[in-house]
Amino acid sequence: MTEKSPADNFPAGYEVPKVWTWDKTNGGEFASINRPIAGPTHDRELPVGKHPLQLYSLGTPNGVKVTIMLEELLALGHKGAEYDAWLIRIGDGDQFGSGFVDVNPNSKIPALMDRSTPEPTRVFESGSILLYLANKFDAFLPKDHKARTEALNWLFWQMGSAPYLGGGFGHFYAYAPMQIQYAIDRFAMEVKRQLDVLDRHLADNRYMAGSEYSIADIAIWPWYGNLALGKQYGDSGTFLDVQSYRHVQRWTAEIAKRPAVKRGRMVNRLSGEPSEQLHERHDASDFETKTQDKIGQDQTVRA
Repeated sequence: MTEKSPADNFPAGYEVPKVWTWDKTNGGEFASINRPIAGPTHDRELPVGKHPLQLYSLGTPNGVKVTIMLEELLALGHKGAEYDAWLIRIGDGDQFGSGFVDVNPNSKIPALMDRSTPEPTRVFESGSILLYLANKFDAFLPKDHKARTEALNWLFWQMGSAPYLGGGFGHFYAYAPMQIQYAIDRFAMEVKRQLDVLDRHLADNRYMAGSEYSIADIAIWPWYGNLALGKQYGDSGTFLDVQSYRHVQRWTAEIAKRPAVKRGRMVNRLSGEPSEQLHERHDASDFETKTQDKIGQDQTVRA
């Protein structure tokens, strides 16, 4: 590593130590839940509902990918895709409970248990869950070799790119305890490059895999579609000039109109209009009867 004068560092005088040690006070808004080790912090069994698929999640972009996928499968008539969606409050450290860690040793949402298999199957990482469900129900993954490969190309593109948007740009723009120009500029540049990648591709393609809506669109839309709609990280849409990416805007608007996408965005959601928050989903009728405007802001209905 190139030596730099501590006087030029931020904060002024900072020197990189030879061995890093954990400062529990560092980390800003997420300091209370971030730690450099894995494993559970407390014993807590996960609830189990009546459906074969048990989802443990939160309405973040990664969580929304899976609820959109499940709602899309149900809209196609796949009754086996019925699911219980249990709320995992990551701000409270629910993801470090022993039951959740058994499903996802990485302690990140979403996590899925498929109880329709001879032995319950755990599936973690949002991209893996989408691919698992696509294969299980033979849906939203093109059968044509070229289109299928293209869908997988873009699925893995999203998995590799979104950390720059969320953990990089989103963190330093919206959540860090101080605004650091170098960090914001670095990640804003990368996110705009990613938006340009998408815009150029969508100039010649209706969907990410071509003419067919697929798990690639379902994976990318909750991150970059929400950004294009100006619904991510405060006023970051203005900051990044998202309206200038007109092909991304066209694709975003088209997908936003899908009924399953509208439903999927509501599940496990803790912010926004109460009528768009369904903290837990255990039946299709919950969208009509158990949103937060109907049961009260401080209540979560359990199955």
